[in-house]
Amino acid sequence: MKKPHELIDTYKDFPKKGIDFKDVLGIIQEPLVFKELILKMSASEIIENAEAIISIDARGFIFGSAISMQASKPMIVARKPGKLPGELYEENYNLEYGENSLSIQKKALSKFKSYAIVDDLLATGGTVSCISKILKSVNKEVKGLLVVVELIKINGRSRLDFPIESFVEI
Repeated sequence: MKKPHELIDTYKDFPKKGIDFKDVLGIIQEPLVFKELILKMSASEIIENAEAIISIDARGFIFGSAISMQASKPMIVARKPGKLPGELYEENYNLEYGENSLSIQKKALSKFKSYAIVDDLLATGGTVSCISKILKSVNKEVKGLLVVVELIKINGRSRLDFPIESFVEI
């Protein structure tokens, strides 16, 4: 059986010149590797200590929903602009290749106090900081972050003030 790091492809100059995009989708094409990864992520103390999971658009949804089902924890989504109905909390953030914003439904956040954030990759920490800012602005607690891949050289974890677990470090 392959290891998760063997299933991550790199695409040079995507989405723009100078960026080496790390594609984790090869992991979900190998069911046994995906299952093992989800079992490990679901058993994290960060997940155990949180009331709910927040998954980040879009690849974070894949991992977050599987973790949510395995851990029997509710999942809330953080989406890019124009993707969620209802009253929203919105926050802007910077990427290594631009800027964007994320939204979370107010109704969804009203139900829980503490959250584990799940995403596919940690680079600069911009998207995760954005979610953390939204949560803290409404007196919610971030128990930590789980990511499949962490780009160590970029050191996005230095921007974050909560526990981080990454399962592949590149």
